[in-house]
Amino acid sequence: MSHDHEHDHAGSALPEMDLRVRALESLLVEKGYVDPKALDVLIDTYEHRVGPRNGARVVAKAWADPAYRQWLLDDASAAIASLGFTGRQGEHMVVLENTPAVHNLVVCTLCSCYPWPVLGLPPVWYKSAPYRSRVVIDPRGVLAEFGVELPAEVELRVWDSTAEVRYLVLPMRPPGTENMDEAALAELVTRDSMIGTGLPATPGSSATRTQREPA
Repeated sequence: MSHDHEHDHAGSALPEMDLRVRALESLLVEKGYVDPKALDVLIDTYEHRVGPRNGARVVAKAWADPAYRQWLLDDASAAIASLGFTGRQGEHMVVLENTPAVHNLVVCTLCSCYPWPVLGLPPVWYKSAPYRSRVVIDPRGVLAEFGVELPAEVELRVWDSTAEVRYLVLPMRPPGTENMDEAALAELVTRDSMIGTGLPATPGSSATRTQREPA
């Protein structure tokens, strides 16, 4: 597990910000300004669709363009910014490439550092204490709860995000996609595959873009 950087907590600010947002949300709902069901739909849409589309474009371009893939691995922040995806939560990005021998998995053990410009809102489970602790101790067990079973010989590497460094997993390109363009490839990239808790969809799969929650 990587612990190259200490958390600059920003952690003291994050919980306070969460509390303020929740208080504001509760007030808006209480006053009747916001329909809680509509708010849930909006959050779900941004969490699963809008935000991850940016990351999906990054991954698809890396799959289709070897030069861009190398740039992404060498200087992720600059390569991602070249597509217009920038922001304070993604200033210092590192891309982790999955291979047949290595599978990468991302967590933030001390808070919920997350690359918002490429993945949107962090899912609830990513911020939960059970995920943050269990993925370090039993990564294969956690992956199994997401429906991902990897061969025993595949090495699992767990990376701890920090206030200084955010990670994005570059999943392996699915077989049978040799003739697909970037737009079609992007449709196969799921949010979870860019965190490491899932795999890309396969061509023709009804599971495209669906996300499975841990048990």
